[in-house]
This record gives sequence, structure tokens and C-alpha cells, in this order.
Amino acid sequence: MVRKRDHEVEEGSVKRQRVEEGPSSPVDTDNPLVPYNDVDEEEENEARERNNGGRGGEEGAVVDDDDDDDDYNEQEASIQRRRKLLEPREDCPYLDTVNRQVLDFDFEKFCSVSLSNLNVYACLVCGKYYQGRGKKSHAYTHSLEAGHHVYINLETEKVYCLPDGYEIIDPSLDDIRHVLNPRFTREQVAQLDKNRLWSRALDGSDYLPGMVGLNNIQGTDFVNVTIQSLMRVTPLRNFFLIPENYQHNRSSLVQRFGELTRKIWHARNFKGQVSPHEFLQAVMKASKKRFRIGQQSDPLEFMAWLLNTLHAELKTSKKNNSIIYDCFQGELEVIKEIPKKAITEKKENGGDKSEKTTDGETERGDALMEKSRMPFLMLGLDLPPPPLFKDVMEKNIIPQVPLFNILKKFDGETITEVVRPHIARMKYRVTRLPRYIILHMQRFKKNNFFIEKNPTIVNFPVKNLELKDYIPLPTPKENEKLRSKYDLIANIVHDGKPKEGVYRVFVQRKSEELWYEMQDLHVSETLPQMVALSETYLQIYEQHQ
Repeated sequence: MVRKRDHEVEEGSVKRQRVEEGPSSPVDTDNPLVPYNDVDEEEENEARERNNGGRGGEEGAVVDDDDDDDDYNEQEASIQRRRKLLEPREDCPYLDTVNRQVLDFDFEKFCSVSLSNLNVYACLVCGKYYQGRGKKSHAYTHSLEAGHHVYINLETEKVYCLPDGYEIIDPSLDDIRHVLNPRFTREQVAQLDKNRLWSRALDGSDYLPGMVGLNNIQGTDFVNVTIQSLMRVTPLRNFFLIPENYQHNRSSLVQRFGELTRKIWHARNFKGQVSPHEFLQAVMKASKKRFRIGQQSDPLEFMAWLLNTLHAELKTSKKNNSIIYDCFQGELEVIKEIPKKAITEKKENGGDKSEKTTDGETERGDALMEKSRMPFLMLGLDLPPPPLFKDVMEKNIIPQVPLFNILKKFDGETITEVVRPHIARMKYRVTRLPRYIILHMQRFKKNNFFIEKNPTIVNFPVKNLELKDYIPLPTPKENEKLRSKYDLIANIVHDGKPKEGVYRVFVQRKSEELWYEMQDLHVSETLPQMVALSETYLQIYEQHQ
């Protein structure tokens, strides 16, 4: 017979076992919005082994009854059967129910019931997201109600069969893992610009990796053209294709931009386009809804914000440097001539607080000369004003201007009049050229009543833009070569009226040196001559190495 105290110990041990064999956390099944915290099966097995290691469940318990031995053996056998059931299997009978046509990993990883982003699984039969896989979880319930049995953990990429709960080990599921989280080796990245092969999506459509369309989610064409342009900047693209370069960065914007880059250049996608939905959510959060879905914005403003924000998140603490500055940062010498009357007004208003390195001030007559150097990520070019009168056919004359004429703004001699923050005469000279130079044409001007657009066509070369012929450049050092020749790699254009029009972009595919026109989901090959016939707004040029 068992003494009374020992019997209580035994009874308590059995109670503990029952608690640990149940769900890992209490869930209110009446309320589907209560988040479910799942526990991995390995942790469950280890916990059971620790708690069931002693025969009575507690050290010092004395059991001398054959019935208690039988109960213990039954419990041990039950645990062994459950452990055997949870062992990884290669022969899952439900693999043929997986439907790759419905899988879409471009959207936020939230449970479709509880709206939680913790421990989310995707049903590989219907494509919906559910939380957890324990006995009271939403994925477990879905597996019983709908008869869908194969699920992938969106974070660990492990595949499970529910409601049984065992892990499925099968190499045929690797393509799903690659679409969920595209991977590139450094050797593959180095060969990207040499690849001429087309890829085929599940629906039979062909697409070019890196030249896929982006879904327009209610007026987000300004984001799409910016992303497509930046994808042509080789060092920037290569940096974000290798997640190890920024794996310790906690910025959601950096991680989502990297994911989007890998999806655009992935050669094994299930469909021939990508939806930038997760990236847009990160943009809305990081910009405090300055750029958001459903509201048209300016790609110039968005590109400036995106580059500066990515730099701020990626820069090292010791040096103010990042992959953004390595690609796009140049330097200008600025000479500002301020009338003394404007200087007096400036002091009364609290002075000038802009960041720059001032070389010195000199006084000349009734004006003060300020000479300074400042970094830049893009250069703004002024278009000549359009004519006010119509021609004999009663149509507006659309003027044309060569790019070289408006580049003279940066020759160090041409005077630019500015009125803000005070009246001044400015002279600009480029003292250091970036590896990739971004030019933007100032087409939109805001007056007191509305925004007007300048329709002037800019004539520019697609290849071999030689800057030293039009703007004076600094003499290179002894061992360096002056690199002043550039090729166009991306050209963003605007069609239609201000605030009503749409944006599209011309980009070059390096492997074949062909040009493509991209407008949201539409991607089509075009002639290089067509690139210069549009109302160009933003351009990216690549330096000859």
C-alpha cells in the first residue's frame, strides 16, 4: 500500500503531466482575436522528458502497488506514441493537395483571424495565413474544418502536417521556400548582369528576372518607377541581394527594401509580377504617412526621402558612410552673393541654419560673398520657360532644349537667382562626381493659385554623356583617372496634367543592352530612340569605369 503523503505526491505528478500534455498556453476559444502563442514540438518533448524522468514524478516517492506500475507504463507508452507521431516524416500523404497557384507571399504576414503577426503559418492548400499549430490554434481549427493539412511556418520555413503536428521533410517543397524567402549566393549575384535567360511562371507566362512588373496599389506608380530605377544601380542592388550585409539592422524599411529587391531579381517566382505591399506598409510607417497608399506623390520627393532614410539607417557609427553615399554622393562648390539689405533681414529673422562647410566670406561693394562646399545626392536642372503664344495652327509650341544647355548651371560661372530663404545670386561648380549621378528636371512650379507644368522636351544622349566638355571638373590626383563619361540607365517620365498624370520609366537591361518601358505591371521592349522623346523628369546616369 502507498502511504497517504506518497499518494498525494503521485496524484500531483499525474496532474502536472496532464497540464504539460495540453496546449502550451490558455486560449479563449470563444474569442478568435486572442493571440495564440505556439510552442515548438522539440521544446514540448524536452519538457516532457525532464518532467517524466522519475517514476513517480517526484524524487522520494515510494510506489509498491502493481496497479500504479501499470498506470505509469501506460502513460510512458502514450508519450512514446505521441513522440513517434511527431517525428519528421518523408511520406506525408497530403503533399499532392499543395496548390502553388494560390500561394502569394507578397502581403503582410498576419493571421487572417487574429490579425497577429506572431507565429504565423500559411496554408499551402488555400494560401491563407493562420496563427499557431497547437490544439486550440487557428491553423489547427482550419485544418479540421476545411480538411487542409499542409502548412509552412513563415519565419522558420518548416512545413508541418496538421492536425497530426509532425514536420514534413521533402525536397519538393524547396521551391516554395525559395519564393517565400529568395536566396542568392555571391557567385549568382556576380553573374546577374550576364544572364540572358527568361524565366517561366506557373501560369505559363515568361518574365525576365529584374524586369518584372510591380502592382499599382491605388496611386503608387510614383513608388514603382523609383524602385525600378534604383534596381538598375548595380552596387545598391548587389548589397541588398545579400541579407548578411544588413541582417543586424532593425529598420523595417531596410529589411522590406531588401526583400523586395530579392523578389524582383528572383528567377523562380510563381508569377511574373511582384506586389510591393509590405514595402509600402514600411514606407507609410517610416514616413509617418507622408507617402501612403491611395495618394499620388512626387517620385522626386520620394526618391530623396528614401535615399536619405536608407542612409540614416545603414550608416556606420564611426564614419558617416553607407552604400547610398558610395553610389550617389557628390560635392558642389557654392558661391553665394547676398545683397547687404538681404543680410540685415536675414539677421533679424534668426540667420541661416543650413548644414555646409564654409570656406570664408568676402565683402565686395554692396554685397557679401560666401564660398562653401556641400554634398549632394541629386542635381536639379532648370528648364527654360515655355512660350506664352500659340503658333499659326493655334497650338502651343512645345520647345526643346539640349541637356548641355541646362547643365551650364553647374559650370561655376552661370548665375542662378534665388529668392528663398532670402534674395541671392548663386554660382555652382561640381568638385566631385558621384559614381551614379541623378538629374531631375524642375517641371512643376507652384504659383499662388495652382501647380503648372513645363512641357519642354529635353534632348539628351542615351550613351556617352561627356560632362567635362560642358562643366569644369577638378583635376584628378596623380594615380587617378578623370571619369566624366556617363551612360543613362533609367529615365522616369511624367504624362498628363500635374497631380492627375501618371509616371512610367525607361530602364536598360545590361545583359543585352536593350531598353524596356515599364508602367506598373506593363513591361515592353522599346527602342533607345524612344527614350528621349518623352517629358523626362528624373534620370540616373552610370559612370564609365
